[in-house]
Amino acid sequence: MRTIRAWVPEAESLEQVVALPASVFQHLVKALRLDNGAQVEVFNGRGQRFNGTLTNIGKKAANLLLSEQLVATEASPLVSHLGLVMSKGDRFDYAVQKATELGVTSLTPLTSERCDLRLARDRYEKKLSHWHGIMTSACEQSYRDTLPILHPIQSLNDWVLAQRSALKLVFHTAAQQPLWPAERPDSVSFLVGPEGGLSGSELAFAQQQGFTPWQLGPRILRTETAPVVILSLLQARWGDF
Repeated sequence: MRTIRAWVPEAESLEQVVALPASVFQHLVKALRLDNGAQVEVFNGRGQRFNGTLTNIGKKAANLLLSEQLVATEASPLVSHLGLVMSKGDRFDYAVQKATELGVTSLTPLTSERCDLRLARDRYEKKLSHWHGIMTSACEQSYRDTLPILHPIQSLNDWVLAQRSALKLVFHTAAQQPLWPAERPDSVSFLVGPEGGLSGSELAFAQQQGFTPWQLGPRILRTETAPVVILSLLQARWGDF
């Protein structure tokens, strides 16, 4: 039987009794119909994992007694920051989910000249909450115990200016495929544009700020596919694959 896992950020120490977050209560008690005494594995998103026992189940709330601290999974040794231009539909959701499963350290949703998702600022927080939920679900599924950092939405140029990683990559269909650096970088920032690609001025600006143009083979990848491919390559070369 598959272990039931849930994200409970308040879980910190043995013998602690924590109240289940509303969404976790809904899933465990209402959907899965777990009862008092049921065993649940929880993680706090900060690198700690516990076994717990459901107690005091009521109509709208329940508690969890943390009974055993488990060995948590290690975060990837490669610090990676994905700057991804937002897209419509479920494409961005897919990229967030898979980047989380593949061990990305942090992710920033970006706006750009050709970004096809236009959000009013009063919708920013709602979208960020939605993507954070996708991250927590991906961690539950993949047995990852450290949540990626989800940064606020910002412009592509502002994000590019802020990056201080040892290796900075920008993916572009007209670029050559350069050689991998001889030495392992301790951190990587990589920029992936929208379906319509980066504009010439955006690509030039990224290069001016030290980003190396990179091409992922002879085929043009979708905006949600590129992060999956590059994270897989980075983890295989310098991470924990």
